[in-house]
Amino acid sequence: MELAVEVFAMLADATRVRIVLALQDSGELSVNHLADIVDKSPTSVSQHLAKLRLARIVSTRQDGQRVFYRLENEHASRLVADAIFQAEHSLGGTPRHHHADQDAR
Repeated sequence: MELAVEVFAMLADATRVRIVLALQDSGELSVNHLADIVDKSPTSVSQHLAKLRLARIVSTRQDGQRVFYRLENEHASRLVADAIFQAEHSLGGTPRHHHADQDAR
């Protein structure tokens, strides 16, 4: 249980959630590219990535001087998506993710 709580704690930060979403959409990105996407400084993004790496949520690949980050597996992005879906329910009305289900019918 404690490890699961640590995963939730690691994802309880808006910048880290944005990083996970960016990596989910792009696959593999450098710190500078991620910084542009999440609109934070490369230093800040690098610190967040270090925490995500320690938690084994992201992994790295080095290409010369550049380091590229990617999600270790699909579970963190699934947790983030489910958290966003749950947040949509708290807004009232029909959540956006339910509209896709209705459109498929």
